[in-house]
Amino acid sequence: MTVLNDRTSAMSLLLTRRSAKARDLVEPGPGEAELRQILTAGVRVPDHGKLAPWHFIVIPKGQRDAFAEGLVAALKADKPEASEVDLAGARQFAHQAPVLVAVLSRPRRDVPIPLWEQELSAGAVCQNLLLAAHALGYHANWLTSWPAFSDPVLHLLGGAPGDRIAGFVFIGTSSRPPEERPRPDLDSIMTVWSPAA
Repeated sequence: MTVLNDRTSAMSLLLTRRSAKARDLVEPGPGEAELRQILTAGVRVPDHGKLAPWHFIVIPKGQRDAFAEGLVAALKADKPEASEVDLAGARQFAHQAPVLVAVLSRPRRDVPIPLWEQELSAGAVCQNLLLAAHALGYHANWLTSWPAFSDPVLHLLGGAPGDRIAGFVFIGTSSRPPEERPRPDLDSIMTVWSPAA
C-alpha cells in the first residue's frame, strides 16, 4: 500500500484516481480514525445554503450478515421472481470490501435551494470519498446497482421520506492491480463557446 505524501501534488492525485472492483477489495482497509478522516474529507464539497443535504451510514463488518439478509428480503420484495443466483449476488454485495459506507441524498425541500443542486452535492460527496481513500493509499468503488433504487433497501438503511441512496462506497485494498479504463478524448467532450453568428 502506497500512502501519498506531502510531495505528491493534488493534480497527481486527481490524475491517478481510478476505481477498483468492489469484489476485489480486501484487507487492509481503513481503521476507524482513517475512516473518520475520509468521511470528514467527504463533506468538503460545494453545498449551496450550507444545508448538508446528505447522510452517511457505515455498515460495520459485524453487521454485514444482517445487512445481507436485509438485502435478500428487499430483493424478494422488489423482484419476487429473483433467482438463487440473484439472491447470492445480494449477499455478496453486502460482504464486499473491509469498509462499506452508504451515502444518502437527503435534500431539504423547505428552502429555496434547487433540489438538483442538493443532489449534485451528494454526488460530489461520493467522489470526495473516493479521492480521500485514494489519498490514504486505499482503493475504492462507488456503486449503485439495484439496491440504490430500492425502497425496501432505503428503509433498511433508515432512510427518511424524500431520501435517495446516492450510492454505496466500498473501501479496501485491491487484491489485483485495478484496471485502467479508456478515458474520453478531451477534444471530443469539450467545446469552446463563442456567440452565434
